[in-house]
Amino acid sequence: MQIGEMADATGLSRDTLRFYEKRGLLRARRSANGYRDYPPEAVDWLRYIRLAQSLGFTLVEIEADLPLLANPDASGEQLRAALARKLDDIDRRIEGLQALRGDLARRLGPDMAACPLRTSLAA
Repeated sequence: MQIGEMADATGLSRDTLRFYEKRGLLRARRSANGYRDYPPEAVDWLRYIRLAQSLGFTLVEIEADLPLLANPDASGEQLRAALARKLDDIDRRIEGLQALRGDLARRLGPDMAACPLRTSLAA
């Protein structure tokens, strides 16, 4: 499957496919004319990577767990643990954002001084 066909099959741009290949997330054989030739199973692999990204995993995290992703049936428990760690990370970020929101709301409150960024604000 050439790069244009792969782009059509996955909805990814050719640049994204080249970027993934450069990072080692995707492999293509080169034909005699230098064109990339992707195996058919690369479509499912790319969908898997995109799903992981949509669940909040970075490419660095995906690269680190690449062996797990390559065979999800054999590494189900490890993948479940990775998902649980990601969930904990998201919960921590939500707590941090809620604290930040509270601080901003206090600084905009009616009993604040004219300058809401004064450092002598009572918490």
